[in-house]
Amino acid sequence: MIELQEQIAHLERTVDDLSTVVARQEREIAMLTRRMQLLMEREAEREASHGDAVVFGDERPPHY
Repeated sequence: MIELQEQIAHLERTVDDLSTVVARQEREIAMLTRRMQLLMEREAEREASHGDAVVFGDERPPHY
């Protein structure tokens, strides 16, 4: 019986640890998603103000 209680305690600790990690990752993903949205909006504004819609990877490097 004591062995089962120890296993349950260990499993509860593991679940708590994993829950903490998942909660932190959720916050990080939300923050990164927001940053990505801001960058996409900024790039769209930049393209609109320059009048040329340059697709990423379509620009020549400055040394050409």
